[in-house]
Amino acid sequence: MHEFKAFHSLGLWIARRRHQIGPGAHGAGYTQAQTALIFGFLFVALVETVVLAFLIPWPTVHAIVTFIDVYGVLQILGLHAACVTRPHVADADGSLRLRYGALFDLRIRAEDMLSVRVDRRYPQGKHFQLSEDGVLDVLVGGQTTVTVELAEPVTFVRPLGARGQARVFRFNADDPAALVAALKQARAGEEASRAGEKAPRAAEEAQGHAGAN
Repeated sequence: MHEFKAFHSLGLWIARRRHQIGPGAHGAGYTQAQTALIFGFLFVALVETVVLAFLIPWPTVHAIVTFIDVYGVLQILGLHAACVTRPHVADADGSLRLRYGALFDLRIRAEDMLSVRVDRRYPQGKHFQLSEDGVLDVLVGGQTTVTVELAEPVTFVRPLGARGQARVFRFNADDPAALVAALKQARAGEEASRAGEKAPRAAEEAQGHAGAN
């Protein structure tokens, strides 16, 4: 499934399109911190493919090795394309869609968020780290730049399918201030809209009570 999404993302990348960003939503990229590393891997893979093409004299072995190397190059490109075309999304309703390429996708509702802030950290370890106290770090380039705290823990799906729960999410965004501002603005607009809907109903109820009296 992850590979299918990655290769689908290659098509989106070539077409310069992004995946599921609706009207009024803010897409927040997160690839700057890892781009140099990704293209470093890509360069090494391409050099290996060319060198082995000259060194292996047996046609069958040469074809197999070339296929494996080309497939590896496509996987690297697919990983990067998935990250580019699947940014985080601050939706118009104030919700947050937290993503990492084709490997991680979690939607957090606006009403579940207690706070969101720019918060630069440099944890050591894997891309996805869940602490015992319910903090999930989604690292890119060894860093996170945004912290979201929730009222209650929510369930998420790890890249290999296992489930976990976290109440605090720390992740990377290329422009964390813009993402935080977009989330706060959308949440404020949604709260104002709900308040505007409640006001007429409250007035009608008050008139009804007055008429009954």
